[in-house]
Amino acid sequence: MIKITFPDGSVREYNEGVNGLQIAESISSRLAQDVLACGVNGEIYDLGRPIKEDASVVLYKWEDEEGKHAFWHTSAHLLAEALQELYPGIQFGIGPAIENGFYYDVDPGEAVIKEADLPAIEAKMAELVAKKEAVVRADIAKSDALKMFGNRGETYKCELISELEDGHITTYTQGAFTDLCRGPHLMTTAPIKAIKLTSVAGAYWRGHEDRKMLTRIYGITFPKKKMLDEYLTLMEEAKKRDHRKIGKEMQLFMFSDTVGKGLPMWLPKGTALRLRLQEFLRRIQTRYDYQEVITPPIGNKLLYVTSGHYAKYGKDAFQPIHTPEEGEEYFLKPMNCPHHCEIYKNFPRSYKDLPLRIAEFGTVCRYEQSGELHGLTRVRSFTQDDAHIFCRPDQVKGEFLRVMDIISIVFRSMDFSNFEAQISLRDKVNREKYIGSDENWEKAEQAIIEACEEKGLKAKIEYGEAAFYGPKLDFMVKDAIGRRWQLGTIQVDYNLPERFDLEYMGSDNQKHRPVMIHRAPFGSMERFVAVLIEHTAGKFPLWLTPDQVAILPISEKFNEYAEQVKMYLKTREIRAIVDDRNEKIGRKIRDNEMKRIPYMLIVGEKEAENGEVSVRRQGEGDKGTMKFEEFAKIMNEEVQNMINKW
Repeated sequence: MIKITFPDGSVREYNEGVNGLQIAESISSRLAQDVLACGVNGEIYDLGRPIKEDASVVLYKWEDEEGKHAFWHTSAHLLAEALQELYPGIQFGIGPAIENGFYYDVDPGEAVIKEADLPAIEAKMAELVAKKEAVVRADIAKSDALKMFGNRGETYKCELISELEDGHITTYTQGAFTDLCRGPHLMTTAPIKAIKLTSVAGAYWRGHEDRKMLTRIYGITFPKKKMLDEYLTLMEEAKKRDHRKIGKEMQLFMFSDTVGKGLPMWLPKGTALRLRLQEFLRRIQTRYDYQEVITPPIGNKLLYVTSGHYAKYGKDAFQPIHTPEEGEEYFLKPMNCPHHCEIYKNFPRSYKDLPLRIAEFGTVCRYEQSGELHGLTRVRSFTQDDAHIFCRPDQVKGEFLRVMDIISIVFRSMDFSNFEAQISLRDKVNREKYIGSDENWEKAEQAIIEACEEKGLKAKIEYGEAAFYGPKLDFMVKDAIGRRWQLGTIQVDYNLPERFDLEYMGSDNQKHRPVMIHRAPFGSMERFVAVLIEHTAGKFPLWLTPDQVAILPISEKFNEYAEQVKMYLKTREIRAIVDDRNEKIGRKIRDNEMKRIPYMLIVGEKEAENGEVSVRRQGEGDKGTMKFEEFAKIMNEEVQNMINKW
């Protein structure tokens, strides 16, 4: 018999070799119908995989990420099975589950798979689902795997197998399709009730531009058709909120292939918005005793060799800049932290000087594959709202609490009310890949957990997800239509203080190593603005929006009065524009609604005579007539009330 411990702490005994489905059946038949996968000592298992020793077990349903992952992983194999039937000789790369659905990278040889082919592939997938094929896991020797896939001409699979360790290779088979895979999967394809293949794209094999371009097919599946219908409706709304579309309409930013792919340029309205965001964070940081610095856009190669970034990212970075001096190399700055370490070293530090909080809106450059670039969310040049806190080990928890306060202010001010956090800790068993003493790690991990408890923040703990240099806390926000975005992050780092030989003199007159905390509430200005656009559909908070007021004269006779109102509002720090086009007032109202300007002031003969404006609010319609001085007062009070919240 073995002991199975459940999340609530209860323990039951089962025969050795029991599987997840049998455990679910022992609890209730309803649970057995709903469960999709199980967690065994932190590893995700197929429901049919035997459990051979005492274990902590979690049963995952559709509502759980782990359940969706198994569902979509099996769906990726279903897609491959359909492609195998439709395109004889097709070769397969990788087919993982992703955050929303799955994809499979394939090499169709002479064939070309287009968007127009997707309905036929969907139909074949549905035909295969109707067979309710079992998904069977098998362990296989490396030599046998190479022979099996080699005989089928699967060069991509053989390349992957050649890098695997013998004794840890598994395959999954459903019907006539067998794939190299770690799993987990559903026990059968039967639960897949609704299928939608969403797009076709190109993807270099293993992400390297010098490798062959494969065809990537994206899809998503659900256990109920109603869920698919709801998802498709959501996707239509997402298209309307696409930050690339709205950014162009609102004239916030642009890209130019002449300038270079993935290099955003901020237009005047977007620049003003971005600067307001930066000033907003500056004011908060001042309250929390941050000191702002500016560092160069490049750094000597030796700086990144010291930090370890060259060894880790050098091959994927922009190529080095060679100066006229022989042997001298520089890199475009890929991150700000090495520069900040050098600033710390500029003076001798005492325990009384800590914590030292250094902040910078630092622009960095990282080479991303052209196929991975996407609007402002994936670029080659971006500005981080970066800060690095150098503190004593006993100050880590307090600094975490302060950073959490800042992130909370940022989220509240942008109406990101729905967010969650993840605490990433060391692997419970394998400690070899982490640097720093066990004592420091335990202190830091406990500090993060206690900080979340003190703030009442429900945080999911993930073991094995910590960076090699320290534990971290990541914040994921849900936008207005339920999509998750990773924004704020706080990371503890024992690596860089060691590499840069950072020290402070302790109260015991001995030298000690500080702890370094990386912190970025926005993450990057580019990504944050993209998420904010999609969250608000371009209808930014009043204090932030590029144009707060559009003044619409009924005819050109009232353009002069409209300019007078604009100049008065400007003296009250209200951002206003005049729409003096020779268009009917109805057209002007519609056009400025499309520009997502919060207030419109209509002015005609009566308004000009009385020093008034007729007020319309975005989405609310007519708000009546009032003196323009009174309107300015109301506007300023509305903005001030927003600001006072943080």
